Amino acid sequence: MKSCIRNLLAVLLLALAGAGAWASCVSGDLPARRYPQRSGPLTEQETAMARTAWKYFENNYHPESGLVNAVDGYPSTTMWDTASYLGALVAARELNLITPQQADERLSLILRTFNRMAFFRDELPNKAYHAKTVEKVDYGNKPGEIGFSAIDLGRLLIWLKIIKERYPQHAEAVDRFVLRWNFDHVVDREGTMFGANIDKEKKLQYVQEGRLGYEEYSAKGFELWGLSTAAASKPEPYDTIPIFCVEVPYDTRDPRKFYQHNYVVSESYVLDGVEFNWDMALDRDTNDGRHSLAWMENFAHRVYQAQENRYRETGIITARSEHQLDQEPYFVYDTVFTDGFPWNTITDTGKHMPQYAAISLKAALGMWVLWKSDYTDLLFNTIAKQFDPAKGFYEGILESGKGPIKAFTANNNGIMLEALLYKAQGKLLRWSPQKQGKSLWERSIESPYGSGARLKQNFASAQRSANDCANLLPLGPREPASDSENRPC
Repeated sequence: MKSCIRNLLAVLLLALAGAGAWASCVSGDLPARRYPQRSGPLTEQETAMARTAWKYFENNYHPESGLVNAVDGYPSTTMWDTASYLGALVAARELNLITPQQADERLSLILRTFNRMAFFRDELPNKAYHAKTVEKVDYGNKPGEIGFSAIDLGRLLIWLKIIKERYPQHAEAVDRFVLRWNFDHVVDREGTMFGANIDKEKKLQYVQEGRLGYEEYSAKGFELWGLSTAAASKPEPYDTIPIFCVEVPYDTRDPRKFYQHNYVVSESYVLDGVEFNWDMALDRDTNDGRHSLAWMENFAHRVYQAQENRYRETGIITARSEHQLDQEPYFVYDTVFTDGFPWNTITDTGKHMPQYAAISLKAALGMWVLWKSDYTDLLFNTIAKQFDPAKGFYEGILESGKGPIKAFTANNNGIMLEALLYKAQGKLLRWSPQKQGKSLWERSIESPYGSGARLKQNFASAQRSANDCANLLPLGPREPASDSENRPC
């Protein structure tokens, strides 16, 4: 009853504040810029939430491999979902949900698996693996190789770097895994990222991968390991579209021509904020009040603000991201904008599915830690009890009012754990102090043989491109000139 009263009071307070907020929004102001991030020890309720989210990873763990199911009870995983598990594992250790010894045992096992798993065409990790046997599989979990995803691999590289920096006892095993990778076809010399696909004729295709938000976030993973991602790290090509009087940035590449949708969702901006603090990939600054990748911070505020403003204008509680479903089609992209329409919910083939629009729990909690506001307090109170104590947190809550989405995933529960760790510790990429001696990776980069010379060359150009472009604040052509922010190089 008390929680219901608190929710009602929050709704009334937001409604009363709405007129003033709407007026400032119309004037071009973004209140989100003034919202601080949440920080401090977890409360008893927040710690209980972390334990509930970790329950998913207890249930879906395979001691044979060290891998975790991407979806509850189904023994398959991707590299993106594996990265979400690594994030959950770090959070569980740091929040004292498990002991350091338990965390080390899990890390040692999964790193041994990484160092024996078969790759797609001996190049890079396959898009999917059987979580128990570690066989390369297709999306139906049948044996076979189907290519690799640059976006998924970029996220995995981020978490491998975080683990290497936090836990040096695992650094050599991490390095050995990444040294197995052949980067020749995943990032080209211009810094464009490519994925590999097998077409209907069983022919191999390397295709440009990534759209605004996800592309630049995942590119940071490759930057952390020394590759130049100059092209992938730039926000262009993009434009903006007014949504509830916020100029929301979106990727302008036409999905009808390039066969990729331009999803604008919370997830990529939340992950960049939580893991990097909206900083450049190689930024070692420990002040979470400063953000060295100014355009990313700016875009994140805009994507957030459009969602808060939608609530203020319509009363629809909004936290949009991609999410799983507990029925066909099992997965949708639930967007702020895509394919020419705001608040568009579509499948990967572009089919319109408005009945599955939902409050994404991972997006809501990520927004709560990154923007301390009355609205995110409402989001937190809306999602805090949406779980099964035996399974973890539900995927989302349908906007239609027809209840929660009773699917349980590694990505949702993993990102929720990441968000709670961010509140407790701040930026998750924590650089280790200078140490004696060079790592296996560093020694390999300096080698004049094999791929080391190329990686060393790309490392230098990656630093140059990041330093040249990081602090420019790009704006879409519809942005008011009074903001006086520049286009990126």
